[in-house]
Amino acid sequence: MKIALIGATGYVGSPLLLEALERGHEVTAIVTRPMNLPDHPRLTAVQGDATDSSQLAERVAGHDLVISAFNPGRDPNGSGPQAIIDGVKRADVPRLLVVGGAGTLKLASGERVVDQPDFPHEWKEGALRTAAFLDQLRLEPELDWVFLSPAAMLVPGERTGHYRLGQDELLLDAHGESRISLQDYALAMLDEAEHPRHHRQRFTVAY
Repeated sequence: MKIALIGATGYVGSPLLLEALERGHEVTAIVTRPMNLPDHPRLTAVQGDATDSSQLAERVAGHDLVISAFNPGRDPNGSGPQAIIDGVKRADVPRLLVVGGAGTLKLASGERVVDQPDFPHEWKEGALRTAAFLDQLRLEPELDWVFLSPAAMLVPGERTGHYRLGQDELLLDAHGESRISLQDYALAMLDEAEHPRHHRQRFTVAY
């Protein structure tokens, strides 16, 4: 496929880029600093501003899908999510896959993870902005989107090739932990890109 990847040099974007290239896809990486990307025969690096819907539409036009690894926590004006939605629609790209956060997932009590007293203060603003991105997507009447929330712990690790899928509740393992490696998160995202199982909904992945 021809995939446009927004934020390809970021914490989550980098493993997504590697996974997509290893699977043989052609990737257009839309980043602020193209010089930070490696040379690869199936990689096209372009400079782009995810908060500029017109520019973004030009960058993503002609692709089969867009994966957004944009971090709303680094978007003080809060304009990025709507610009991404509008840009993808304007370019007539049929599908948008969004890197989400664990903060919007629900506990058994029905409360959101981000609303718990022990949620790290330094992550809260970013988590709430990511939650707002999900809210905007849910109001979108036309675009075929998905929002993939990781487990509570998303850290570099092994690409095991194994994961569990869920919907809106935080997934816990047998030890009561919620975790996934960046590599297996990227695996799950590209599995969804290649074999769509979710449409206009959020889902989550964990061990």
